[in-house]
Amino acid sequence: MKNLCPCCSGKLYEECCEPFHSKKEFPKTAEELMRSRYAAFAIPNGEYLWQTTLPSKRKFHDKSELEAWGKENTWTKLEIINSSEKEVEFKAYFTDKFGKENIHHELSTFKKVDKKWYYVSGKFLD
Repeated sequence: MKNLCPCCSGKLYEECCEPFHSKKEFPKTAEELMRSRYAAFAIPNGEYLWQTTLPSKRKFHDKSELEAWGKENTWTKLEIINSSEKEVEFKAYFTDKFGKENIHHELSTFKKVDKKWYYVSGKFLD
């Protein structure tokens, strides 16, 4: 059975974020990277989240914590509010481990280094 991608693109996972997660391809835009990172939380794939963080910022993140946060929540929807070359504003909808529905509203900044996009930082909104 084929599944839709968790990033809410409407595409099949194997045609959307799976090539990024398996390192067969790399996201071509900041928005593609952001979508693939959301999908990595939903799956979860802490290794991908860590690898797509700007190397100089990785010391502030822990692969196992990223994966644990993905596992303990049920990721239900991604809404892109605004997207530019280096920034993506989004809302990630999820239900936490206590059954409470939440919205993570963030403005993320990305940077392209050696033809690869990386997550740099995020500013929480709302």
